[in-house]
Amino acid sequence: MKITFPHLGNVYIAAKSLFDDLGIDYVIPPMSNKKALEIGSYYSPEEICLPFKIMIGNYIQSIEMGADTIIITGSCGPCRFGEYCEMQINLLKKLGYDLDFIVIDSPKDIGLKELLNRINKIGEISKKSKSEKLKALYNAYKIINLIDEIEDKAHYLAGYELNRGECKKILNNCKKDALNSKNSLDTLLILKKYKAKLDKINIDKNKNPIKVAIIGEIYTIIEPFSNLYIEDKLMDYGVCSKRRLSPSWWLKDTILKPLKINSLNIKKASREYLSLGIGGHAQECIGEAVLSKKDNFHGAIQIFPVGCMPEIVSKAILPSISKNEDFPIMTLVVDEMTGEAGFDTRIEAFLDLLERRKDNVLFGS
Repeated sequence: MKITFPHLGNVYIAAKSLFDDLGIDYVIPPMSNKKALEIGSYYSPEEICLPFKIMIGNYIQSIEMGADTIIITGSCGPCRFGEYCEMQINLLKKLGYDLDFIVIDSPKDIGLKELLNRINKIGEISKKSKSEKLKALYNAYKIINLIDEIEDKAHYLAGYELNRGECKKILNNCKKDALNSKNSLDTLLILKKYKAKLDKINIDKNKNPIKVAIIGEIYTIIEPFSNLYIEDKLMDYGVCSKRRLSPSWWLKDTILKPLKINSLNIKKASREYLSLGIGGHAQECIGEAVLSKKDNFHGAIQIFPVGCMPEIVSKAILPSISKNEDFPIMTLVVDEMTGEAGFDTRIEAFLDLLERRKDNVLFGS
């Protein structure tokens, strides 16, 4: 068995450490790129959303590197993602690939026994003891939390840094070194070292930078290639950005969901505009927009793939929030045809709008 998985933000760093500790053979797909998108777009149904196409590209590139088993998470409500595994299995079979899919789904959907069976299918190929397996899992959990924390802080401090580009450089070097680590303990040491570096950068507390929240469909806001590296662009512009949804957030939300105590602050914030979960992370998108205004952000950017049903509903609600809360919100819809030049122009125009509004408030006009 040689395991692979689709890219989703920093998941590959935690997954690498977990499999290293367990002694399981694995393949990390090349970072999502134009070639992966071209492969995925060529073989996928034309109307399917962008995440599906990029994932297919990830899989095929990994298969070419020897992978024979794919791990993917399950559905998040009435969203097409719930059909991904079956559609992807059938698609890859038609292409002649003989693969094993292990779908890590919610216990309320497949039952706790079945979930444990699927997890055991991964664990049983490891020769490590039970205590070593639990330790490896715990360390992977710490890693995903820590790398997401570092990333979140770097994106925010970029607006205050004295040496432009320092936060971005630290973050990129951190990920590069973590990818070359030997095991989870090595990874944790690397992450702690870079967290300390980030804590020591020179910042100007008197700055009043633009602050932008990134909201929308979870894959396209977490996986940087799918959003044309918007968070990197905002760092280059000297803008503070904040994205509440992350792999570590998703993990905590999934664990707490059966107890109905997941993301209570977001649900409370969305209550006036969208009180029910309608699939995907539409409710989170609405709640985050409201919370971002309360946290004194200057605006928000919603990103989602063409045809994403839950986010289309969110997009219809966001103008009401924008009007009622006096909070600018821009929507960017992405697919394989999205051009970077037009994308960048819209971002720059939105930032100019926020800058003018901020100056008007500052000077009382």
